[in-house]
Amino acid sequence: MFQKIKLLDTRGANTKLRKTDKGAAEYRLAGLSLSPDDILCPWRHKAGCAAPCLDTAGRGVFPNVQAARQRKAALWHDNRRAFLTDLARELENFEALCARQGVRGAVRLNVLSDIPFEKHGIPQAFPSLFFYDYTKNASRLGKTPSNYRLIFSYSGAPAFRASVRRAQASAAPIAAVFRGPFPSVFLGRRVIDGDASDLQNVLAGPVIVGLKVKGRARTSQSAFIVDASRLIAAA
Repeated sequence: MFQKIKLLDTRGANTKLRKTDKGAAEYRLAGLSLSPDDILCPWRHKAGCAAPCLDTAGRGVFPNVQAARQRKAALWHDNRRAFLTDLARELENFEALCARQGVRGAVRLNVLSDIPFEKHGIPQAFPSLFFYDYTKNASRLGKTPSNYRLIFSYSGAPAFRASVRRAQASAAPIAAVFRGPFPSVFLGRRVIDGDASDLQNVLAGPVIVGLKVKGRARTSQSAFIVDASRLIAAA
């Protein structure tokens, strides 16, 4: 018997969701935060982002928050059917709440994970909701339902170069984490300030979504982090 676990944050407790709230008054946000691991985020070692993961940013520094994320991840691993059933029920409730409030629901199912929820029929079951995520799986780009949009997450790791090239060939935005001031252009694309609103980011088209380094990633030398000073020196 599994204890019921609330999966979705619909109150903006997560700092990433609060960021999206800015300039999006017509939307109400919901997010799903699972503690990342090699199954829930299978590209993290190739991309070199396992150690500097943003799991530690914002409220991720608190043990109770980490514990809640781990319980949700355990439910996914141990009883996926129950997880998906509970998620669908919570999304139905969220959808109804948004309808009562006269706003559109926007849902980020992979706040910290990288699950292809389109393969589980979740976005397809809720066409009135708008789903968005960051992903390191370039093969997902252009293959999600019309109400599910993706931003590709860049890394300069050598093992990840083929994925980056595939993303560059798409029209999807590419997010890059920078240490230092954002350059005006990166990978041949215009750089925008991605720390304003994820809803604007995911609809921005073929741009670079610049993100400031956060959490324990501030001291990381991972290829996941783009050192802006080195770009300037090489120019």
